[in-house]
Amino acid sequence: MPVTSYAGVGARDAPTRILQNMEDIADLLRQRRCVLRTGGAKGADQAFERGSIGFCDVYLSQMNIPKWTEVFTMYFHPCPEKLDAFGWNAMCRNAVIMLGINGDNPVDFVVCWTKDGKDTGGTGQAIRIAKAFDIPVYNLYNEGEFKALLALILKMEIPA
Repeated sequence: MPVTSYAGVGARDAPTRILQNMEDIADLLRQRRCVLRTGGAKGADQAFERGSIGFCDVYLSQMNIPKWTEVFTMYFHPCPEKLDAFGWNAMCRNAVIMLGINGDNPVDFVVCWTKDGKDTGGTGQAIRIAKAFDIPVYNLYNEGEFKALLALILKMEIPA
């Protein structure tokens, strides 16, 4: 089954070389007609957007996020009671990025970067949701996962 969508997320303060890798990965996936889902944040999200022009769905935290996502924030966030309104909406938005606007269309995989290669920060919420739904996660912090992602992309056909 061909890949149709992926999530591109990560830290706002990702290193410059990682941001360039994200943009290049998004371009390779765009060439294969894969649609990016991301959150529009500075740093990683915007790097993915730059590479995926024309094949990108951006879900902003200030959008009207569906109510079903609140269950995911309560369940997957380690301290949902400490989130302010922006943080709450951003965490809810991550469920939409991972599972689609109605929660019934998950991405095929996730490409991300976190400062420690684990499910930390806001990106950690997306990673935890993905893992719960058996969605593969490629964290570019981890060299092995970066290489596995490139191998996956290079196996994909480029449509004529």
